[in-house]
Amino acid sequence: MKEISSLLGYREGIKVVDATLRDGGLVNDFYFTDDFARALYQANCDAGVDYMEVGYKASKKIFDVEKFGKWKFCNDDDIVSIIGTNAEKKVKLAVMADVGRCDYKEDIHDRGNSPIDVVRVACYVHQMPTAIDMIEDAKKKGYEVTCNIMAISTAQEGDIRVALDMLGRSPVDVIYIVDSFGSLYPEQIARIVALYKEYADRYGKKLGIHAHNNQQLAFANTIEAVGDGVDWLDATYNGMGRGAGNCSMENLMGLLRNPKYSIYPVLTFIEKEMSKLKKDGIVWGYDLQYLITGILNQHPRMAIAFTKDKRGDYASFYNEMLALE
Repeated sequence: MKEISSLLGYREGIKVVDATLRDGGLVNDFYFTDDFARALYQANCDAGVDYMEVGYKASKKIFDVEKFGKWKFCNDDDIVSIIGTNAEKKVKLAVMADVGRCDYKEDIHDRGNSPIDVVRVACYVHQMPTAIDMIEDAKKKGYEVTCNIMAISTAQEGDIRVALDMLGRSPVDVIYIVDSFGSLYPEQIARIVALYKEYADRYGKKLGIHAHNNQQLAFANTIEAVGDGVDWLDATYNGMGRGAGNCSMENLMGLLRNPKYSIYPVLTFIEKEMSKLKKDGIVWGYDLQYLITGILNQHPRMAIAFTKDKRGDYASFYNEMLALE
């Protein structure tokens, strides 16, 4: 029987991570107003969220700073302007650093000189040597460090095992299960958690989950992972994120029984801020084109283009995607 079956209790080790600015930023090129970012930070404080991912540490040599909002790059000064300098932080702050897309040695400063608490390294299985170098660099600088192995639904189990063993021997704190394409089902998540837990238990690591909602299973898959012992749970307000979006914060807060968490500030923020984004024409969330890419275990880039072109020919799109198989 899964731990989650005891719905009247809670597990102290669970950590809620808000990824709205980062994953949601993929929808609007990170052009959030400062007022939105401040309100989001305050909502996280009030809701008891443990970590807030404020965006990427993307390379300014690779990405044009004129074409993206500030949360693509997360300059320390920009972060401080949102959270302030005097008040004690109630929520720890995280940034994501993609292998091959981040000048981590220069752009990620020592923890003592930065408002950031956690560096989340994102990589594919074949990028593990560089990912571990980034992990070691961040740990030496004083950060908590996680590693998100992306697109595991397309990786071979043998390769995942090698990657997990490499990570286990590294100083990483948390290893993330990432359903990049929203293609996984709860039963598969259970088997993947068992695989990851084999190495996490061996090396004393925590596990996290980052789910996408292509098949409307992001919340279900997160529940499955929680019940199997995964502690770090990613969510976004109103499920805002790339394509079909993510596990929604309101669903997650409705599930967790720890009295430190509160759903009311989440609902208030959605009412005041997320609804405004949708009225302004920002589009995210489940739709048939994302279902199709999820079913076929394909990257959602084609579905994102379908959405931007305001197409509605789902059957034709399905045939187009089949042709790529």
